[in-house]
Amino acid sequence: MKLTDLRGILQYVPRFREKIFVISVDGAIVTDENFGNLLMDIAVLRSLNIRVVLVHGASAQIQALAEQQQIKVSNTDGTGITDADTLKVALTAANRLSHEILEGLAVIDLRAACTNAIIAHPMGILHGQDYLLTGKVERVDTELLQALLTAGIIPVVSPLGFDGDGKTYRLNSDHAAVAVAEALKAIKLIYVTTTDGLFHQGKFIRQMLAGDLQMLLNTRQDITPEMTSKAQHAVAACKAGVSRVHIINGRVDEGLLAEVFSNEGVGTLIYANEYTQVRKAMKKDIRSILNLIKSSVESDELVKRSRASLERQIADYYIFEIDRNPVACVALHLYPEQDKGELACLYVNKSHENQGLGRKMINFIDSRAKEIGLSELFTLSTQAFTYFQSKGGFTEGSPDDLPPARREKYDQSGRNSKVLIKRLTK
Repeated sequence: MKLTDLRGILQYVPRFREKIFVISVDGAIVTDENFGNLLMDIAVLRSLNIRVVLVHGASAQIQALAEQQQIKVSNTDGTGITDADTLKVALTAANRLSHEILEGLAVIDLRAACTNAIIAHPMGILHGQDYLLTGKVERVDTELLQALLTAGIIPVVSPLGFDGDGKTYRLNSDHAAVAVAEALKAIKLIYVTTTDGLFHQGKFIRQMLAGDLQMLLNTRQDITPEMTSKAQHAVAACKAGVSRVHIINGRVDEGLLAEVFSNEGVGTLIYANEYTQVRKAMKKDIRSILNLIKSSVESDELVKRSRASLERQIADYYIFEIDRNPVACVALHLYPEQDKGELACLYVNKSHENQGLGRKMINFIDSRAKEIGLSELFTLSTQAFTYFQSKGGFTEGSPDDLPPARREKYDQSGRNSKVLIKRLTK
């Protein structure tokens, strides 16, 4: 994302203004050299009247401190048993990190406050095992957090919970972040980690429906072990009403802004519902369509279309949008006299390639053509004909299969495109 493109940023501002983002930062990121840049990104969010709550982990620091003090800790991430010695180390590590965060925010003139907003109770005995001082979130003091946010103060939440008797419990920061996001009705939960996001069988997951991610987790398919907790809690957050969960690499400069204010983002997005949709294009989308297909026109893959021609035929076009931003387009031109339709101008933004969007657009046009009552689709291609055959179910035809009006344009173009056809079953 070009951060100098203010128009690209400003389109998001009305949707995010006065909304709450919960940003959960792994302990390893707090002590990373890029953390100062991450805080600057947060300053930008605050300048746009986005309310931010910071939750932080401490597992890396707990491990380092334990080694330094030659203490054997029972658990570092707040998911296992926490004995008394481990809790002491966790308290020291978490409090140091909270102080570092306050110092970093002070440098950029942002006010913040550490809180005891998470009320916890013991995890208890699970499968016959007493988890001792490991806690589970009972509730979140939203009144306290909202008061701080209203006053322009960033609440800093450590991976510790407190009960009514003044006892402290070690929490898993991923779990705490979900609880805070749910209680505050945050619109985004952003996990800032040391990896780029989620990977499945070695392939990067750019975005995924929470239900699909849950299926992967249920079948124990290969999500990298170190990111399993993030995946599980992303699903939990979506189920709890948080519409978007992002997992990004905190070592990427300006990564937070690029994730929030660009269409493609830099990390993994898990969403609670079908945040993508195909809809009819409107005149206001013409500029987006022209920008989408520009590179493909320049490579002679698609025919150049003028603004005037798009205006005349805009009713034939459909766009696939993500959070209201077009990332793919397609057209269905009708030839009702011959009971045929042309699938045209299929294009997917390079940032969203290899995610099945092209096939979704083809399937959409298939369905639309059947609704209209067409018996055949055809498409012309100079470079992507194998894609249409393998993914779209088209077979090679000839120019004689084209309607007369389309055949005339075909001959005039001189492109010598392959003609592909597909019979439709009603």
